[in-house]
Amino acid sequence: MQDQRKGDRETGLATVDSTEVSHLYTSDACFTHLREDQNFSSLPKVSRDSVRQYLQFRPDQSVIILHAKVAQKSYGNEKRFFCPPPCVYLTGHGWKLRQEQLKDTDKRKHFRLLLHLFHSGGQEIGTFNSRLIKVISKPSQKRQSMKNADLCISSGSKVSLFNRLRSQTVSTRYLAVEDGAFVASARQWTAFTVMLVEEMQATHSEYTMCDSYICYGCVVQLICTDSGVALPPMVIRKVNKQHACLDVDEPVSQLHKCAFQFRDSSHMYLCLSNEKIIQFQASPCPKETNKVLLNDGSCWTIIGTEVVEYTFSESLTSHPTIISPVPVINGLELNGGGHVAMLELHGENFSPHLKVWFGNMQAETMFRSSRSLLCVVPDVSILSGEWRWMRQPITVPLSLIRLDGLIYRSSYSFTYTPEHSAPSQANGTAERTADSDSLIDTIHQEFTRTNFHLFMQS
Repeated sequence: MQDQRKGDRETGLATVDSTEVSHLYTSDACFTHLREDQNFSSLPKVSRDSVRQYLQFRPDQSVIILHAKVAQKSYGNEKRFFCPPPCVYLTGHGWKLRQEQLKDTDKRKHFRLLLHLFHSGGQEIGTFNSRLIKVISKPSQKRQSMKNADLCISSGSKVSLFNRLRSQTVSTRYLAVEDGAFVASARQWTAFTVMLVEEMQATHSEYTMCDSYICYGCVVQLICTDSGVALPPMVIRKVNKQHACLDVDEPVSQLHKCAFQFRDSSHMYLCLSNEKIIQFQASPCPKETNKVLLNDGSCWTIIGTEVVEYTFSESLTSHPTIISPVPVINGLELNGGGHVAMLELHGENFSPHLKVWFGNMQAETMFRSSRSLLCVVPDVSILSGEWRWMRQPITVPLSLIRLDGLIYRSSYSFTYTPEHSAPSQANGTAERTADSDSLIDTIHQEFTRTNFHLFMQS
C-alpha cells in the first residue's frame, strides 16, 4: 500500500493551494450521500464560468490502483503473497484528507480488490474496484500456445519484474524507476510497458514497435508507464535452472522466469546487485552451446499488471459527497441526422444524474442505461464566436458532471474540424449580404452534420 500526492506528470509530495480553488469545501462541512431518488431541485446549477475555472486549474483527485493480473493459490499450510503487492496512489491537487483501507477477498477463480477510502473523520469517500485478477495454481511448465492467450504476455501490455535470491520471499527486489534511474527496490515496484521491437536496419540502430505476443528470442523494450524512461532494446530469454536458453521461441507466460540480454552484447544481461541495476556477463556452457550460465541477480520473474485510475474533482460541490460509483467512458459513437449530431457514450456506472460537458458547455444529455448515455453535440458557434474563420481544429475535453457539481474527468476529447475558407477583408465585412451569411450558415450546418472527429487524448 502506498500513498502519494503528485501532479499529472510530477512525483513527490505537493500541498493543496486553496487560493487556486475557491470552491474547495472545508473539513467540517457536513457529509451527504447521493441517492438515486434524491431531489436535486435545491442544488445550485453548475455554470459555464465555474467549469471554465475548473478546466483552468484542474483541482482533480485521482485514485490509481496497480496490481498483478494473476495470483497464485496457496495449498495446505502455504502462504503465498501477492507479488508484486497491490499499490494505491492518491494523486492530484484536490485532496485534503485521506485514509485508505484494503480488505482481503475470498479465494475464487477470479476476484477483485476493493479499496474503501475514508476521510480522517470516518466519512466515506467511496469504494473503488480493481480489474479482475485470475487465480492460478502455479506457473505453467509446458510449452505455451495461443490457446492460453489470457496467460501470455502481449506487446503493449504492462508488466512487473521481480527477483528473489535463492527463492526467499524476504529477498524480493522489484525493478523500479526512482528519480529517472532504474533501481532494484524492496519497497515499491513500477509498471512497465513491454514493447515488441522489430529491427529496421541491419545496424540495429533503428527500431519500430509492433503488436503481437511476446515470444522468447524476441527483441523487447521496457518503458516506465509513469516517467517514460526506457531501457535499451533487449532479447528476452527463457530461464531454466539458472541457465538462459538461447533456442527457445515459445510465448512468454505469467510468472515465467526470464532473462534480458542486451542486444548489442552477446553475453551481457540485465542484473541487480543490492539496489543497483547492472550488466552481468554470462558464462557459456561447455556441454550445451544453446545455453549460458547466469547468476541469481540476472533471473527475473515476469508478471502482467493492471493500472486502474479514477479521476474526479469536488471543487464545484457545496458539500462533500460519496464519489462512487465512478462513471467510466470506454468508447464514443457519433451519429448524424438532419442538422443535429448525437454522441453516444459507452461505459460503466452511468446514472440519470450525469450531464455531458464539451469543455465548459453543457450538452443536452439523455440517460439510456448504466452503460449508455446519449447527448446532443453543442454547435461549434457556441464554443467559439469566430468559428467561421477558424483555421485550426477546436478540441475540447469531455467531462461528466453530476448534478451536485461533482466532476468526473475523462481521457476523451472532441474535435471540431475547421472549414476550408479564408476570412473576408476588413473593408468588406460590412458589405456582406444576407445571402452570403445564409450560404455560410448552410455550409456550417453541413460541416456540423458530417465532419466531426473523435480521438483519445494521449
